Amino acid sequence: MAVRGPYGNATEVKEALEQYWDGNNTNDLGLCFNSFPPSLFLHGGFTMTASIRVAVTQAEPVYLDLAASIKKACGLIAEAAENGAKLVAFSECWVPGYPAWIWARPVDVEFQTRYTYNALPVESQAMELVRATAKENSIAVALGFAEQSTSHSVYISQAIISPRGEVLLHRRKIKPTHMERTVFGDGSGRDLTNVVEIDFGPEHGKIKVGCLACWEHAQPLLKYHTISQGETIHVAMWPPIAPTTGVDDPGLWSMSAEGCQNLSQTYAIESATYVLHSTAVCSQKSIEVLKTQEGIVCRQPGGGHSCVIGPDGRRLTKPLGDGTGVAEGIVYADLDLTKTVATRGFLDVVGHYSRPDLLWLGADTRQKEVVVVRRESAD
Repeated sequence: MAVRGPYGNATEVKEALEQYWDGNNTNDLGLCFNSFPPSLFLHGGFTMTASIRVAVTQAEPVYLDLAASIKKACGLIAEAAENGAKLVAFSECWVPGYPAWIWARPVDVEFQTRYTYNALPVESQAMELVRATAKENSIAVALGFAEQSTSHSVYISQAIISPRGEVLLHRRKIKPTHMERTVFGDGSGRDLTNVVEIDFGPEHGKIKVGCLACWEHAQPLLKYHTISQGETIHVAMWPPIAPTTGVDDPGLWSMSAEGCQNLSQTYAIESATYVLHSTAVCSQKSIEVLKTQEGIVCRQPGGGHSCVIGPDGRRLTKPLGDGTGVAEGIVYADLDLTKTVATRGFLDVVGHYSRPDLLWLGADTRQKEVVVVRRESAD
């Protein structure tokens, strides 16, 4: 009997053991394992080689248009499922597009108001449509979106939706980066919980998937907290990112396509997870819509540099198109999840390669509310 998934399917293991016990008249688990023939773990025995296909979008949203972006997202979800993917990842703020104008002009009341109206509420018909599409196509979705709160604040948010259409995870970026703070608010304690277990059914079993947004991959404590939650697949969401122009580039290399991919690859090494590095595209038409010709983000057409990274940090997929970042499409990869286990045999920073007697991390996962009602105890 083949046991699928990185840790095996518990039901199948139990059934196999019970069959073996019945045939050998023993209830001793240790004796049972010690007496298994070696071939049982090879070539049709307890194999753990089932791979899972994932999809990483490299697509342009319909900037500042919630309805059109949701429609396009649902089309991409269906396309990924038709091509055999069980999980599809989107980029940071893909709905309704990353507000790149903030890197050209810090204050734009008209654009900020328009952006707020087109941001996605978690409880909305638009989100229900995404959930229904995931369920209809039996595919998990990692969605990056600008979230509109009930008070009309906006947050950089992420949702992981199950193949049954359930919102398993909703979190906010805990600290928007630099100019992003002119538009977005901070996350809170519950947003430190950013890894969930997804049930992919009998073929693949349950797999832990986590996510972070953009330069959250440069925050060591946040990364370590994420890794401690035991993810196997990690979704790294990024905005449109342009290649560096060289050593004299006036911008930060760490904001370039190469620098951001470097951060995702570093995360893969540190966590020994597969990383789905998802970026968005910004065309000349969108540059004109956003008026970012003089900015440092979405200044020129491109921005798409999506890829899949292995648990040892190597890039596994080729660039779409000519590699300049203008091509739209979906990157696919078949992940052998046993490689995460094999890699952690060398490097497990929350296990055998840690020293909690010397260094440890503290975290406050309580949600901080704006109104806290305190009742005085009766004497």
